[in-house]
Amino acid sequence: MRFRSNRIPLATATALAAALTVSAAVPTATATASTTTASTAGGTAPGDVVSSAPSAFHPLPGQPTGTRAWKIHYRSTTADGAPNIVSGTVIVPQDGRTGPRPLITYAVGTVGMGDSCAPSNNLPHGTAMEANLIQQLTLRGWAVVVTDYEGLGTPGVHTYTVGPSAGHAVLDAARAAQRLPEAGLSANGPVGIMGYSQGGQAGSWAAELQGSYAPELQVKGTATGGVPADLLKVAEFNNGSYGSGLIFMAAAGQDAAFPELKLDSYLNPPGRALVAGMKENCVAIDAIAGSFKRISDLTTRDPLAQPDWRARLNQSRLGGTAPAAPVYQYHALADELIPYGVGRRLRSDWCARGANVEFDTVWVGEHVSGVITHSPAAANWLADRFAGRPTHPDC
Repeated sequence: MRFRSNRIPLATATALAAALTVSAAVPTATATASTTTASTAGGTAPGDVVSSAPSAFHPLPGQPTGTRAWKIHYRSTTADGAPNIVSGTVIVPQDGRTGPRPLITYAVGTVGMGDSCAPSNNLPHGTAMEANLIQQLTLRGWAVVVTDYEGLGTPGVHTYTVGPSAGHAVLDAARAAQRLPEAGLSANGPVGIMGYSQGGQAGSWAAELQGSYAPELQVKGTATGGVPADLLKVAEFNNGSYGSGLIFMAAAGQDAAFPELKLDSYLNPPGRALVAGMKENCVAIDAIAGSFKRISDLTTRDPLAQPDWRARLNQSRLGGTAPAAPVYQYHALADELIPYGVGRRLRSDWCARGANVEFDTVWVGEHVSGVITHSPAAANWLADRFAGRPTHPDC
C-alpha cells in the first residue's frame, strides 16, 4: 500500500511558525550547497566518517541561516552490538568564531519510516520538521549534528523506537561531527544532547549509554522532553486512540531490528497493508492511516502479549542507568501521546540511581506544543551547562 502526502504535519507547521518568530529578527547569510566532490574517509571505529558531501541548512524553503552543512555517513552500532552505517547532517555557523564551540547532537522526533523522511533529505530544502528549532541553536553559535537514525535514509527499514540503536546513533553522530575535518570542531569541545518525543527517547538513551559507550565525549548535559521511556505503557495508552498508528510504526521498527519477532505472522491482511505503507511514507500519512485502530483490528493475535515481544520492548525501557552528565527533562501534563506518568517514572528511576535531574512540568499544552514552548528553555539550560554554571536538581 502506498500513500502520498505532504511531509509536514499541520502540528509541525505550527512548530515551525513558532520557532521562526524567535529567530526572524536575526540577520543571516544565505547557506548554499557547495559543488565540491564528496570526500571519503577510512576507519572502522564507531563515529568514523565513511563519506561526506556538502549540503545546506534551510529552516524554511530558501530561508538563509549563515551556516555551512555537510551530509555524512558514519559508523555506528545496532541494538545488538553489530556495526552499521548511519547518515546525518553536520551544521556549523559561519560567524567567525575561533576556538572550541559547543556541539549539539540533536535527535528529531518522529518523522516517519520512509527514506524520504530522513532529516538529511529535507534540511537542504527547508522541509525538515524541526529545522526552525535547530536554527535556534545555530543562532547561539553552536554547531549541530542531526542523525537520521538507523535505516532512515540508509538501506534497510528504520528501527523506529529501538532505544539502544538510537542512542548509539546520537553519540556516534557527535563523534563523526568532531572527526569531520571541514567542520573544524574540537575533539575535546563541549557536547550537549537534545531531543523530543522519539528524539527524547534517543537522546535519553544516548545519555544513559554515554558513560560506557562514548566516555571520551565531553557531554555537559542532556535536554529531553516527551520521552516514551516505557514502550509497553505507551502502547497500552494509545491502543485504539488518536496515536494508535505509532504502535504499528513501533512494531515495524522493533521487527526491523529483531527479525526473529516475525511481525508479519501476527498481522491480518489489513494489518500487513498498513505496515507496508508505513514503511514507505512519512508521519503525517502514517499517523492518520493508523489512528483510532486497536491492535486487535489488525492482528490475528496480539504480539505485545508474547514473551519475546515484551522482552525486546523492555530492552528499550529507560531508567536502568543513571546518565553520567546532568539532565533537564520536561513533559506536558496533558500529553495525549506519551503519558505524563511515563515521564515522571523516568525521572524517579534516574533519581533513584543518583542522577542529576531537573524536571519541568509543561502545565499548559500537549505533546506537540511542548517542544515548541520549551525548546528555548531547554537550550538555555544547555547554555548554562556550557558556561559551567551550577545545576538545580530536584530529585
